[in-house]
Amino acid sequence: MSNIPETGRTRRVTIRLVVLQILVLSLLATLGGRLWYLQIRNAKEYTAKATGNHIREVVEPAVRGEILDASGRILAGNEARLVVSVSRTSLLQQKDGGKAVLGRLAGVLGMPAKDVQEKVRLCDAKTQQPCWNGSPYQPIPVTKEATTQQAMQIMERREDFPGVTAQPTAVRRYTGVEGANLAQVLGYLSPVTDDEVSKTADKKGLDRYLPADQIGRAGLESVYDRDLRGTAGITQLEVDNLGRVIGTAGTVAPQAGDNLVTSIDARVQKVVEDNLVQAMNDARNTFDKVTNRNYEADSGAAVVMDVHTGRIVAMASAPTYDPNLWVGGISGKDYQALTSKDSNFPLLNRAIQGQSAPGSTFKVISTTAAVQAGYSLDGHYDCPKSMTIGGREFKNFESENFGAISLEKALEVSCDTVFYGLAYDQWMKDGGIKPKKDPGDWFFKTAHQFGLGAKTGIDLPAEVPGRVPDRQWKQSFYDNNKDAWCAQAQKGGNSFSDQIARENCVDGYQMRAGDAVNFAIGQGDTLVTPVQMARIYSALANGGTFYRPTIAKAVISPSGQLVREIAPHEDAKFPGDQKLLSYIDQATAGVITSGTAAWKFAGAGWPQGKIELHAKTGTAEVEGKQTTSWLTTYSKDYAVVMTISQGGTGSGGSGDAVRRIYQALYGVDDKGNVDNGKALLPAPQTELPKFNPDGTAIIKPVAYPGTAAGTAAGASVGTLLAPVAAGAEEVQPLTFLDPAQPTGTPVPYAAADTALEPTRSTGRGRA
Repeated sequence: MSNIPETGRTRRVTIRLVVLQILVLSLLATLGGRLWYLQIRNAKEYTAKATGNHIREVVEPAVRGEILDASGRILAGNEARLVVSVSRTSLLQQKDGGKAVLGRLAGVLGMPAKDVQEKVRLCDAKTQQPCWNGSPYQPIPVTKEATTQQAMQIMERREDFPGVTAQPTAVRRYTGVEGANLAQVLGYLSPVTDDEVSKTADKKGLDRYLPADQIGRAGLESVYDRDLRGTAGITQLEVDNLGRVIGTAGTVAPQAGDNLVTSIDARVQKVVEDNLVQAMNDARNTFDKVTNRNYEADSGAAVVMDVHTGRIVAMASAPTYDPNLWVGGISGKDYQALTSKDSNFPLLNRAIQGQSAPGSTFKVISTTAAVQAGYSLDGHYDCPKSMTIGGREFKNFESENFGAISLEKALEVSCDTVFYGLAYDQWMKDGGIKPKKDPGDWFFKTAHQFGLGAKTGIDLPAEVPGRVPDRQWKQSFYDNNKDAWCAQAQKGGNSFSDQIARENCVDGYQMRAGDAVNFAIGQGDTLVTPVQMARIYSALANGGTFYRPTIAKAVISPSGQLVREIAPHEDAKFPGDQKLLSYIDQATAGVITSGTAAWKFAGAGWPQGKIELHAKTGTAEVEGKQTTSWLTTYSKDYAVVMTISQGGTGSGGSGDAVRRIYQALYGVDDKGNVDNGKALLPAPQTELPKFNPDGTAIIKPVAYPGTAAGTAAGASVGTLLAPVAAGAEEVQPLTFLDPAQPTGTPVPYAAADTALEPTRSTGRGRA
């Protein structure tokens, strides 16, 4: 008889079936719970995601705002170009994937078929440029240089070119109005990168970058990008699971960017640029008796500043370049030409990024420092042909001996030894090589009070601070370079560099007598920028106010309404009293009439009795290079500063050019006659330009008493900007410090660091 139950199951089989049933029920319960979680608990979230899966965005770029000069002339605007674009969606609907359409298009445009096909392919990790890195549903531009005839052929044969459009599109254009270049001031645009798009995907409005966006990468285009860029339009397309467009889910129209009015006068800018180039060319034709060759004059900068506000009227940097090279994407060849060492780095704005020793232009600071330290304005100080300090001879320029002279005379004739003596005496009072616990350091303190060693805060990116080589800097510099100095010293060389390394290895942190006296005449390790010196001499002209330099005056809506005005900003006051200011004012006027600049001004017929100018010349020595020419000047309205690297003496290299700039400003001819009708800008322009209802600027003559200067009345400047609603919300003024550069920004400055800071020199300054 069998012991198997009637069911045919053993106890073991029954247990297994129960376990299996429990497992199945558990899986069913888990699946049910998950379905409940997805379909009920989080239904809204996943419904939204599912809906988003079949929505694609097509971006219509906004028209970028214009950058205008002080009278409303367009410096950076937009021009209509015929852009031929191709829709990939339409191409994929063709049997051959659109190959035939692209072939016909290439024939009409006169382009190789391969080039057209590459432009419309999508970029990925394996596909390099040329390719399209935007949305595959976005019309892809094939060319922005189509002719009217080509556009007509395409539009008249629509059946042969499905998905191909040819229509006018606004493209950035740097106008060169009045012949002004302004490349480094205006900056340039470039497309956003994939990283920038992905990092801002969750943001809204101007904080979100879209694949078709062009953003500012340098100059005003960068600092005021949010104002200028506008808001792109977005069309949402519904697509099926194969990516085919089946409808439209919504459209948001683009909103044009605001316009930026600057303090630049395009006519004055042209004059400044031309005279800077002329001065450099003249220097290259001048023989340097020290190096026995002509001056190289490899770079230079010039600034014209309104002394009453700190606003920049003109800013030139040389060498320069055509900013339109960036429009539509710069070629590799052009980028190499702009950034190679042989180019001398034209992307640099040497007015805010060019650093060099100021030479004797620094002596107005040293005069102030001496008075703060207790030296009398009424005293007389020895001006021998040379002084021996620390076992080394420090000479006066051309070894001239003026005897005992006043500080005023010392400024006029630029006597180095007077300032050597003052600085050495103060160094000794501070304890010499073994300084007191709390030394006065008046010369260094005063330089900081004048704003040196710090950025001015101008509304341009990548400004450099210059350098005040005080005790703190000496210690920091020593800590960073001690090992290198000692390693060089151990090699036992006899060059000047080797001698300096041996000295610095032992006690490079100490403030030596030579450091102190060199600093007093703007030499040694001192570095300044032209815009810093323009601000200093503007303060001397206006009664002692240091204004923050600015270029932008106001943001204007596309319809011509004021969005916000950018008011002048006071940063500091002159550290001395009005008596000292008047004293320096009188001394710098003497530089024009009988001092180191007299042969270029009074001797050349400048009408000092009608238009009083003030100046200080500077000839800075740089180890291994020819001298740097500096000329810092001011009138009751303007400060004009020019510097030329390896350009000769202060007055010899820059004197004629600076005088011609003043002649253009005030309408002075070569014989000293003043004609207000020929003056470009006899007084700074304070009012904003007026605008037509359509947002175009009304170019009128600038009204000055007794003048007829200006452009034809009533002229207006055309624009592509579409009117938008006025009355934008008031925005707080910007703080003009370096804006954070977007990821992927080209960094032309990094390769040019050596161009920003010349070789350190212990040489003396000259007039």
